[in-house]
Amino acid sequence: MNNVSTEVTEKPAINFFEKYLTVWVLLCMAAGMLIGKFLPSVADRLESYQVLNTNIPIAVLTWVMIFPMMMKIDFKSILNVRKTYQGIMISSITSWLIKPFLMFGLASFFFYVVFSNFIPADLAKDYVAGAVLLGAAPCTAMVFVWSNLTKGDPAHTLVQVSINDLLIIVLFVPIVSFLLGVNNVFVPWNILFASVLLFVLVPLVGGALTRYFMIKRKGIDYFNNRFLPKFDSITTIGLLLTLVIIFTYQGDIILNNPFHVLMIAVPLVLQNIITANFAYFTCKWTKQPHNVAAPAALIGASDFFELSVAVAITLFGVNSPVVLVTTVGVLTEVPVMLLLVKLINGTKDWFPTKGENE
Repeated sequence: MNNVSTEVTEKPAINFFEKYLTVWVLLCMAAGMLIGKFLPSVADRLESYQVLNTNIPIAVLTWVMIFPMMMKIDFKSILNVRKTYQGIMISSITSWLIKPFLMFGLASFFFYVVFSNFIPADLAKDYVAGAVLLGAAPCTAMVFVWSNLTKGDPAHTLVQVSINDLLIIVLFVPIVSFLLGVNNVFVPWNILFASVLLFVLVPLVGGALTRYFMIKRKGIDYFNNRFLPKFDSITTIGLLLTLVIIFTYQGDIILNNPFHVLMIAVPLVLQNIITANFAYFTCKWTKQPHNVAAPAALIGASDFFELSVAVAITLFGVNSPVVLVTTVGVLTEVPVMLLLVKLINGTKDWFPTKGENE
């Protein structure tokens, strides 16, 4: 697994854009809101570019976000799943059997009960739908950064991310459809499947083919150390441009209900913290080493917000409050995950060393 180690550990821990992502998100929110208020013709033009319920500018920017992360995935690493199979099982159970349903439960409790005096029932339904989309798939990009910051096992991280990319194709649609149905929001399966095909399968295949042919032509060292670094900031730039477009339409909602952003953040942040702790302490209970427990917890806690934003726009339209929830997830994730990284690094002595575990 030397190639895996080189790929993950030689990447800077967190680059400038990633470190201050929350700041850039806020600036993009402001820019989008100003465009929507003072240049409404721009917003109308962007919204007019649609094919089969898909906004073309958003779709292109989503590919820009997702494609670079898909090139990092080495599906051959799945053959090494036996080396840290317990950590993989814990992380997978957290990501697919705990996280989506916990998010649904927390969002329903806060939006329908705790904040019922501030959020009308119809709006609460949209907010729960957005939370479902956000919690239905684990992150596959930033987890490399979070794992690196905790000195997590790069092989374990890569195996889990590779497995999750495959599981998304199979599990995302039925989980989302079921939870939205419980929330009395019914969406056609064909649109959900089309979204997964467009925003997961296409970039996944494209990334895998690019990886294969670049390595075959130039070698693994060139691919890891010269080719991949060219895309380091492209994902973040694509995300920020997407947010500018989104907040061109969401500005009025935020200006009329600024407190709603804070209320939306509550269940999203709690979900991140609870799922991370579930995976982390389960790893401790099963005597996993810290370099497996750390990425297992962080992968389980983080959200694939690139996918959730794109699917929310496809299903409900860029003006929908559902989209607002997914973008609040972008706003909260970086500071929350950095806090979790700090807590995980501060409790390293709770876990056995590699030698003790063996």
